[in-house]
Amino acid sequence: MSSRSMSRDTLFPNDLDLSIVGLGVEYPNFRVGPEALETIAAKYYPNTRALRKTLSINKYTGIETRATVGTAEHALINGARPPSIKQLNDFFMKEGVALAVTACQKAIAEWGGDVHQITHVVSTTCTNSANPGFDHYVCKKLGIKSDVEKVLLHGVGCSGGLAAIRTAAGLALGFSSRKRPARILTLACEITSLMVRSELDSIDQDQEVRIGVCLFSDCASACVVSNGIGGEESNVLYELLGWKHDVLEDSEADLRFDVDPLGWKVVLSQRVPTLASARVPLAFESLVESIPSLGKGERSRAVDFDWALHPGGATIITAIERVMELTREHLRASAEIYMQYGNSSSATIMSVLDNLRESPKRDHVATCAFGPGVVLELMILKVGKSLLDKCLG
Repeated sequence: MSSRSMSRDTLFPNDLDLSIVGLGVEYPNFRVGPEALETIAAKYYPNTRALRKTLSINKYTGIETRATVGTAEHALINGARPPSIKQLNDFFMKEGVALAVTACQKAIAEWGGDVHQITHVVSTTCTNSANPGFDHYVCKKLGIKSDVEKVLLHGVGCSGGLAAIRTAAGLALGFSSRKRPARILTLACEITSLMVRSELDSIDQDQEVRIGVCLFSDCASACVVSNGIGGEESNVLYELLGWKHDVLEDSEADLRFDVDPLGWKVVLSQRVPTLASARVPLAFESLVESIPSLGKGERSRAVDFDWALHPGGATIITAIERVMELTREHLRASAEIYMQYGNSSSATIMSVLDNLRESPKRDHVATCAFGPGVVLELMILKVGKSLLDKCLG
């Protein structure tokens, strides 16, 4: 569909006035290399063919270190049995909440506003399912007012960070229609590393290779989304121009995060890179055409954008690079976060954006993430003028 054939109600207006005005990322203190998984496996599991193949993959993921809440000697992963879902919940509610609070404090500090100006909180995690949710306790520790509207996204996995920003944008536009200011704290928090024993248990029992145990890490990230009403923002990092959500048909079995008495089990099929990358070109074209301010030709091609891709794995990065005819330089922030920290599920995309804003090469950014379903999230951002001026001189 060309932009000329699009009806007006399918186009994003040029004056959304939505922006990200603060970003914060908090990784835990520990970094572990591929040898950590080998240490745990050798200590508790027989050297089966499935385990050997998993450990072989572990050496060649492209990840140098993963951010984790502990080393291979952490008490929770060195018991007679893997930690139960109750133990994982108790740990998350203490350490995960603390990580999230710090990430939020960083985002709020960069924004420069007061916590009492926050109108909404949108949160996501796939590594905790407590009720009330972890966001309830984060808000209490931050001192956010009790009547602030909260939304906790569930079931969105690795796409959760971008889905949370999309949800925040919709809420902000609702307040804009009422001519009310919106300052929306958006946060993601994941602790995946403590499920290593559960994953290794499944490899041993089912004798199937499970690559999720080689990829995932821990992180919390946050941003503040503003609708610009109530005072001009002095620190616009990214302007939100438009977004797209899509579901790949008949792909539910390919990417899942299944609840289990020992936490959650990652299901990640070999088809995911091919399925995901095949959908991106048309979805990207459709999204760009729905944003009139991008025009045609220059600024409408994939190569005219920096890319903030959720680095789900090396094959995902390579597949998107190939189908969108990009270079590794376009995907430099995603590749760097992946190599240094691993895949922190929903918290990763804001970490990539935080990294990218240190050295933008282009004035627009295409952000992309995949989650269980398989779900595709796309968003187009414009780099804030002050940020671009600072970095490009």
